Amino acid sequence: MLLAPALAIYTLFAIWPLIDVFILSFQDWNGINENREWVGLKNYYHILYNDPVFWVAFRNTVIWTVMSVVFPPVLGLFLALGLNQNLIGRAPLRAIYYLPVIIAPIAVATMWRWMYDPFFGLFTQLLTNAGLGYLIPDWLGDKDVALYSIFVAYVWQSVGFSMVLFLAGLQSVDRSLIDAAHIDGANRRKIFEHVTLPALRPTITIVLVLSTISSLKAFDIVYGMTGGGPAQSTQMLALWAFTQSMEIFNYGRGSAVSVVLLTITLAIVVPYMSWSQRREEDVQ
Repeated sequence: MLLAPALAIYTLFAIWPLIDVFILSFQDWNGINENREWVGLKNYYHILYNDPVFWVAFRNTVIWTVMSVVFPPVLGLFLALGLNQNLIGRAPLRAIYYLPVIIAPIAVATMWRWMYDPFFGLFTQLLTNAGLGYLIPDWLGDKDVALYSIFVAYVWQSVGFSMVLFLAGLQSVDRSLIDAAHIDGANRRKIFEHVTLPALRPTITIVLVLSTISSLKAFDIVYGMTGGGPAQSTQMLALWAFTQSMEIFNYGRGSAVSVVLLTITLAIVVPYMSWSQRREEDVQ
C-alpha cells in the first residue's frame, strides 16, 4: 500500500509510454489524426532498408559508444587515483572536476558551441595567437571533425561522474592489504594491478554499464551543438528518433528507431551484467 502511489506514477510516466511506443512502432500516425493505421513491420522495414540516415546514425552511435566506454572511465579513474591522495585542496578539486556533471547538457552545448566558433571562439583564438592558425578546422562544420568535437565536450561534462564512482570504490579498498603489499616490497604499479584494480571490479562494472547506457541515448549535447549536421554527419539514433517523430511527424518510424535503440541497449547491457555477476561469483 505504501508503494502504490509511487508505482502508479512510475507506471503512468514510464511503463505506459514504453508500451505505447512499442505499439506505435507498428502503426502509422502523424501525431494529429485520431486514427492510427496498423502497418505491421513496415516502419522497421523502412528504417532498415530504405532509410540511409538510420545507418549513419547507427554508425555514429557505435563510434560514440566505443569512445564513451574508454575515455571518460579511464580519465575518471586517473583523476580518482590522483584525488584519493593526501593533497592540499583535495576537496575543492573534487568539486571542480564534478561541477560540469550538474550543468544541463544543453547549457554545455551552448558554451562549447561558442568555444568552437570558427571566428571568435576560444580554440580559434588560442591557435591563432600561437601562430597555428593554419591548423584551425571548422570544428562543427566539417563532417569529418564535428562528431569528435562534440565528443570532447561530452567527455568534459561526463568524466566527473566516473571520477566520483571510482572515488567511492577506492574507499572500499582494504588498507591492510595495501600496507601488506608495501611491506612485501611491492611498488605502486604492482599494488594497483594486484590490490586496487581487483577491488574496483564491481565499480568498473557499474561505470561501464552506466557509460554505455548514457552513450547510446546521447541526444541533448548533439542536438544543442549541431542538430545532427552537417549533412547528418553527427546524427545519432536517439536524435533521429526525435527528428522522425517531432519534426517529420512520423511517430511510427520514430518509435521504431526507439525500439531498435532499446533492443541494442538490452543486447549489450544484459549479457555484460550477467557475465560480470558470474565472474564475481567465481572469484568469491
